[in-house]
Amino acid sequence: MLEGKALVKETDMPLKMQIHAMASASQALDLHDVSDCISIAAHIKKEFDSVYGNGWQCVVGSNFGCYFTHSSGTFIYFALETLNFLIFKGTS
Repeated sequence: MLEGKALVKETDMPLKMQIHAMASASQALDLHDVSDCISIAAHIKKEFDSVYGNGWQCVVGSNFGCYFTHSSGTFIYFALETLNFLIFKGTS
């Protein structure tokens, strides 16, 4: 497990949810090859959907751009190993 080694770049999540996000990412990296970003992102999304309700989005990779609107208190962007993780719940 890699908890505690993540670097949070931006967030508005409560601390408990941030810790859950980083633990989920660490678990996904334990279960999937680091190059399988789709499976890693799917693992995290399914975890957050089951715990916090449907509508979560997850982007995982080493180089990506994004522009989105999120529900307040549901956004985190962090780095772990060689990957960046973006997790948020969308809003209209």
